[in-house]
Amino acid sequence: MFKKRKIDIGLDAKKPEGECKSLKCPWHGVLKVRGRIFQGRVVSDKAPATVTVQWDYTSFVPKYERFARKKTKVHAHNPECIAAKDGEIVKIVECRPLSKSKSFVVVEKLEIVK
Repeated sequence: MFKKRKIDIGLDAKKPEGECKSLKCPWHGVLKVRGRIFQGRVVSDKAPATVTVQWDYTSFVPKYERFARKKTKVHAHNPECIAAKDGEIVKIVECRPLSKSKSFVVVEKLEIVK
């Protein structure tokens, strides 16, 4: 169906144990990753092959000389071989736009939080 290639996506990430036949998988398909790398917690896995990943950060507000807590939520493609669930910590990487709202793909599960 598609060409076999050496399993190296150019990142320091462990290859998943599962297998999948998705073309949108960086490990088993032809999707190339580039750009920014984030770690976050999966807050929703209800959509098919999509997870919502959230991470918190602080930003300095000069007017009040204080730090404000902020959060960012993005949608990421969730390949079958990784299958991240709600509450897990994952690593996501930027890729080409996969749909209207998805430009990231999950490449590794870091830990399972219950």
